[in-house]
Amino acid sequence: IKPTGKAFSGNLIHQPLVHMERLELLRNVCRDTALRNLSHTAVSKFVLDRIFVCDKHKILFCQTPKVGNTQWKKVLIVLNGAFSSIEEIPENIVHDHEKNGLPRLSSFSDSEIKKRLSLYFKFFIVRDPFERLISAFKDKFVHNPRFEPWYRHEIAPGIIRKYRKNRTETKGLQFEDFVRYLGDPNHRWLDVQFGDHIIHWVTYVELCAPCEIPYSVIGHHETLEDDAPYILKAAGIDHLVSYPTIPPGITVYNKTKVERYFSGISKRDIRRLYARFEGDFKLFGYREPDFLLN
Repeated sequence: IKPTGKAFSGNLIHQPLVHMERLELLRNVCRDTALRNLSHTAVSKFVLDRIFVCDKHKILFCQTPKVGNTQWKKVLIVLNGAFSSIEEIPENIVHDHEKNGLPRLSSFSDSEIKKRLSLYFKFFIVRDPFERLISAFKDKFVHNPRFEPWYRHEIAPGIIRKYRKNRTETKGLQFEDFVRYLGDPNHRWLDVQFGDHIIHWVTYVELCAPCEIPYSVIGHHETLEDDAPYILKAAGIDHLVSYPTIPPGITVYNKTKVERYFSGISKRDIRRLYARFEGDFKLFGYREPDFLLN
């Protein structure tokens, strides 16, 4: 008799191998001296602020915005016991770190931090780096939720002032301006002014220090349907909570969209952008976007 259902599609057998290969790739790229500047970062307060702690189940989760993080935070909030189910968590509580019962790793003492980094199950999620930047741009500067006015009123004008080629234009921030800012080797002085808002577009390296912290699993947005259950199982919490249903098609890499966004942008600007995010492409096995560079 042939077993039916998705569970037997080979994914369960295949999954541990996929995740071993991802971690092996990561370790190899971390050791590549040519990429050292792009793959290494200090485990600073900025990084420790990104990592959420579930002591009850010994889990650390590094937040990489624009990759379905809200859902993982909900999973951890429930595991920490602040709410009994994901449906019960009010949306405004998820990111309210006073009320959601999810401490950041930075709130512990150095010895407590060390202990958790070495003993706990640690994971984060990535997606194609350029697609993530498009998502951040759309979310923060095009749709711009009203409860985050600073993206439109402070950050966008700051980028436009420095990077817009044609100053007489009065349009809001364009993707081209955004790309120029991100690809500028001297982007840091603006980043400092923008503060923690930059978490939506800085590299995964800067957010999670993947070459310094020995992560247990790295999930990919593009394979989240398989990765989410695998992570819950690997963390030993699959019997307690499940990842919210993923709407169909939402995690698929959209090459056409990426090409459309980059179509009007100069090769020089694209190459500079890639130079900054190259570590993210290489560490997590994303192919260099040849359609953009040649």
